[in-house]
Amino acid sequence: MSNLDSFYATWTPRVLSVLRIVTAFLFIAHGTQKLFNYPASPNGAVAINSMMGVAGILEVFGGFLLLLGLFTRPVAFLLSGQMAVAYFMVHVPSGFLPLVNRGEAAVLYCFIFLFLAVAGGGEWSVDRLLTRDRNEPHPTKA
Repeated sequence: MSNLDSFYATWTPRVLSVLRIVTAFLFIAHGTQKLFNYPASPNGAVAINSMMGVAGILEVFGGFLLLLGLFTRPVAFLLSGQMAVAYFMVHVPSGFLPLVNRGEAAVLYCFIFLFLAVAGGGEWSVDRLLTRDRNEPHPTKA
């Protein structure tokens, strides 16, 4: 294995974790804006029992779970679906192309979450810690 292959093998799971953490942090802000009007939105906070309120709940709590890397695959799959629904319900009525309908963020989140649903949380995740504990032999049983 070359040095470059070794570098990629070492850093790919770590950079995957960075992608997950940064994406989750940005995604949480969409939820806090909907639920708490922070950062401030021209529309203000939405009712929690509305479709936008449910979206905000998913964004805050799902984003927090992704930030930790806990239940990464199922949460990312759920959020990917949420972003697909958001794109087709909110953005497509203004035109199909994301540049025209201002849906680029929804499309990017959708596909990043779909990738995380397949790839997992990476090296720096609670999921990895839990898996490592199960798969490594106990020191006294070796």
